[in-house]
Amino acid sequence: MIAWLPDDPADHTPFPPTSAALGPHSEAPGLLAAGGRLTPWRLEQAYRHGIFPWYSRGQPVLWWSPDPRMVLPVAGFKLHRSLKKTLHRFLATPGCEIRFDSAFEQVIAACAQTPREGQRGTWIVPALRRAYTDWHRAGAVHSVETWVDGRLAGGLYGVNLGRMFYGESMFSHATDASKIALAALVAFCRAQGIELIDCQQATSHLASLGAREMPRDAFERHLALTLGAEGPARWTYDPAHWAHLLAPGTVSTPA
Repeated sequence: MIAWLPDDPADHTPFPPTSAALGPHSEAPGLLAAGGRLTPWRLEQAYRHGIFPWYSRGQPVLWWSPDPRMVLPVAGFKLHRSLKKTLHRFLATPGCEIRFDSAFEQVIAACAQTPREGQRGTWIVPALRRAYTDWHRAGAVHSVETWVDGRLAGGLYGVNLGRMFYGESMFSHATDASKIALAALVAFCRAQGIELIDCQQATSHLASLGAREMPRDAFERHLALTLGAEGPARWTYDPAHWAHLLAPGTVSTPA
């Protein structure tokens, strides 16, 4: 049996320990709890314990803590030669730019129309969109955006607490636009001392870019070290960050 959280938005009942999540041989591996409201307080408590919400329309809020956890070590990001060429071309082209937090609501709306790999429909239901938009306004959720000739071509959004970034979703309306945004995020994280991007669940796309599985206990130890650390003072795009990814001599892998 999983725990049920009260539906009162003012309730501060803690989450059960993540060790109580359903095991790998259950019908829902990693499922920890259900119910509750998607308030910024509840979301922050969840992320600080390596827990995230993921559910479909018509379901109660479902809270997950999978074991293992898919993560992207920013030092291990696979900069394929083809993507490196794309980045150099993008950065040299007038009208092509990276922006942070300039169109968050557009980004999350576009992500809501993009199913996760191997899934039908969207998990970014209206209540979840509203909650993360509120949390964005409070300063914890950010978007990284790829713009081409004044139009939003792709991007991603995620949560930043301390020196930890939790990737949520990405979308692309043009070839490689989401990969460009991810590369910009990696460059920013390297510049800011953020070592790990949480990817939550395994996908072949993320694995191709260097993401790997990490045991839950190791992931939680990493959270304990990074959540209390001072995070980025400002979420601002700076072209100088690309030096952490595209400096001469930077290793790239075959396409």
